[in-house]
Amino acid sequence: MLGIVYKSTGSWYTVKTEEGDSYECRIKGKFRIKGIKSTNPIAVGDVVVFEVEKIGDEINGVISQIEDRKNYIIRKSVKLSKQTHIIAANIDQVFLLVTLKNPKTYSIFIDRFLVTSEAYDIKTVLLFNKIDMYDDKELAEVRYLAALYSKIGYTCIEISAKTGKNVEKVRDLMKDHTSMFAGHSGVGKSTLINFIAPELNLKTTEISDQHLQGQHTTTFAEMYDLNFGARIIDTPGIKGFGIVDMDKDEIGDYFPEIFKLKGDCKFNNCLHLDEPKCAVKAALENDEISLSRYRSYVQIVTGVEDTYRMDNYEEL
Repeated sequence: MLGIVYKSTGSWYTVKTEEGDSYECRIKGKFRIKGIKSTNPIAVGDVVVFEVEKIGDEINGVISQIEDRKNYIIRKSVKLSKQTHIIAANIDQVFLLVTLKNPKTYSIFIDRFLVTSEAYDIKTVLLFNKIDMYDDKELAEVRYLAALYSKIGYTCIEISAKTGKNVEKVRDLMKDHTSMFAGHSGVGKSTLINFIAPELNLKTTEISDQHLQGQHTTTFAEMYDLNFGARIIDTPGIKGFGIVDMDKDEIGDYFPEIFKLKGDCKFNNCLHLDEPKCAVKAALENDEISLSRYRSYVQIVTGVEDTYRMDNYEEL
C-alpha cells in the first residue's frame, strides 16, 4: 500500500492512504536512505510503501520503502553530536515566523533558514508576527526588515496571529499547497494555525517569564488536512539551525543577491571575503547589499554558525 506520513514520533509513524485511512506504522528492520545520515530516516510528508499486519486485535503497518523526495528541509543539531534531522519532506512552501521580541528572531537565523530552503528549491514566505505588540520603533524595524527581504525577492507579510490581521493573506497562499510552518518556540505557530483552522485546536502556552522565550507546545512534526484544500505541517520550535553538507564555494549561490553578482568578480572561485576586485564587496560598500545579509554569509562560510543557538547568540 502507498501512503503519506502525517506524524512521526521517532519510532511510530502515522500514515494516511489516498482513501483517507490512517495506520500506525513502524519501520521494517534497519532503514537508511542512501546519502543521508539523520536521526530520522523517515519524515512527515514522505510517501512510503507499507504492508498491513494484524497481531491479535491490533492492525498496524510496516514501512518497507520510501519513494523519492521532491525536496526536504534538513538541519544540523547544535549539540555536540552534530546529528542531522530532517524536519519535513515534499513541501510546496514554508512560512517562517519572525518576531522582534518574546522571543527575538535574529537575522542570522532567518538567513541560515533561507539558505537551506534555497538549496532545496523551497519557496519561503516570511511572516512578521505579533505586530499588535510593537511600539512605533519596533514597527519601523519590522518594516525595514520586510523591505530588505522583499528587495531580495522574498514575500513578506506583517501579521498578528492573535488578532487575525493579514491572516487571510496567509490562508490564500496556502490553498492547494502543502505548507510547513517554522520558527523559534513562542513565535506563534500554533496560535496562527488555530486562527486559520480552529477545528485543529492545537495546544498553545504562554511565553516563559524568566527567559522571554517560547515553551515547546509541538513535540513532533505533524501534518493536517484543512477544509479549504490545503495541507499544513506544524513543527516543533527550533533553537539552532546548522547548515548541512554545503561546500564553501556554493553557499553564495543560495544568497540570491550574491549569486547575481558572482559573475562580475575577478576570480571564478571568489568567496567574497578578502579577494581583490570582488563585485560583492564593492556592492556592499555601495550599500547595494545588506550588511546583515553579508555578515550572515561570512558567518556561514567561516563556520561560525556551528556555535549558534537562539539563547546564547547576540547580534554583532
